[in-house]
This record gives sequence, structure tokens and C-alpha cells, in this order.
Amino acid sequence: MTAQIIDGKAFAARLRARIATHVTDLAARGITPGLAVVLLGEDPASQVYVRSKGRMTREVGMASFEHRLPADTPQDALLALIARLNADPAVNGILVQLPLPAGLDEAAVINAITPEKDVDGFHILNVGRLATGQKAMVPCTPLGCLMLLRDHLGSLAGLDAVVIGRSNIVGKPMAQLLLRDSATVTIAHSRTADLPDLCRRADILVAAVGRPNFVTGDWIRPGATVIDVGINRTEAGLVGDVDRASALPVAGALTPVPGGVGPMTIACL
Repeated sequence: MTAQIIDGKAFAARLRARIATHVTDLAARGITPGLAVVLLGEDPASQVYVRSKGRMTREVGMASFEHRLPADTPQDALLALIARLNADPAVNGILVQLPLPAGLDEAAVINAITPEKDVDGFHILNVGRLATGQKAMVPCTPLGCLMLLRDHLGSLAGLDAVVIGRSNIVGKPMAQLLLRDSATVTIAHSRTADLPDLCRRADILVAAVGRPNFVTGDWIRPGATVIDVGINRTEAGLVGDVDRASALPVAGALTPVPGGVGPMTIACL
């Protein structure tokens, strides 16, 4: 058996086409959605992400506003910029690229964004709404994962899901979304006892631990659907959190790295 490759790049392209049609409909009513992205410092990976987000935003017909600030920007100045963007009617969404430079209070910055404009879904109100089953802005990466799972599996009700990773950005919201779809969910992490044995029980395995090739094929239940969220730069190039070579003969389906979850993250944004 060789796992089916879940093509996130192709799914994201279809999703962007639907978004572009919706944006065209809004434009006919005199509405142009606008996304503001704030980047502090010169982190190479963050710069790549910001360029990609801006390009995709423009491609679907939205307005893109980029604010690039020095790494030593005082927190008060950053909060003042966010306040201006909150009040700007041309800006419908605000994203502050993480991680922030040392010395800035990440929670204070995130929670300064108006919840309705918090497209990352990191504001404490959006986190709470998601956790309690209310309508919320949802983090883009777990939302993209959920869409891929639904497309491949249909109903997730009753399936056993293991999420490796407990971050506020992916692991925790991913678990909430799976619960909302009636999966039975376990959140695990690198210090979980008997982690390989736990993973072998899963119909759905989501790896978001940030360690290259961390999950090997002998951790995977035969036929399981594996979502690899990791993007790790190694001497061999970009690799995921799942060891692709050993996973392919065991899993029923697997997202590739690159070309899996990454394109879905930007499309969902």
C-alpha cells in the first residue's frame, strides 16, 4: 500500500478561485475587502510569509496593506498603529506577523486587535468563542487542515484523532475544530508517555510538533489519514514533522511538505 497524497496546493487553488468570485461580487456592491499585515524586523521566514500573503491577497482582488517596522519599534508605537488600523474602514482584517522581536508583549499586541478584524483568530475572545462552540475567527492553519480532512474523509464523527502539539496557533484550535466535528480527540506532545502507541490508535493523526521527521511510519495506524503541519528547514531541504519515506507505505493518506498544509493556510487567511 502507498498512501494517497492529499494535494493541498490544488485544493487551495480551487478555494482561491471561489474567494475571487466572492470578492468580485462584493466589488459590484462597491466593497473591496482589505487585509493589513504588520511585520517587525528582518526575519527571513517572516518576510517570505508576508510577501506570499500580500501576493495572494492581491490575486483574489482584495486590497493589501503592508506595514514594515524596525525590530526595535517600541510597543507603544506598535499598539498605536494597531489602533489606527482598527479604526480604518478600508481595513477588514489585521495580521501581526509572529514571532515578534524580543521585548514585545505578544499577548498584549494580539489582544489589541479588534476581535472582528483578528484574521489569525488569536485574540482571547476568538479563542474563547471557539472553545465554547460560538462563531469565531478561526486560526488559518487548523482551519485548512480541517477542510482537507473533510474533503478526504467526509464526516469525521466518531473517528479517533490524535493531535501532536499543544500550541495556541495550531494544536489547541485544531483539537477544538475536530471536537466540533464530533471526532474523539487526544492532544499529545513531545513529552507524552507512550506517544508512539497512542498515535497507533488514531484514525486521524495531525503532527504539529515542529521537529523534522519526528513521526515515523511505525507510529501510524495502517490506513490512517496523516496531516503533516510541520515545515522544517534542514540540509536536505524542507521536511515535515512526519518521516515521509516510512509513512507512505503505512498511511492511507498523507499531506506532503511542501504543497500540503502550507498553501491551505494562506488560502484560508
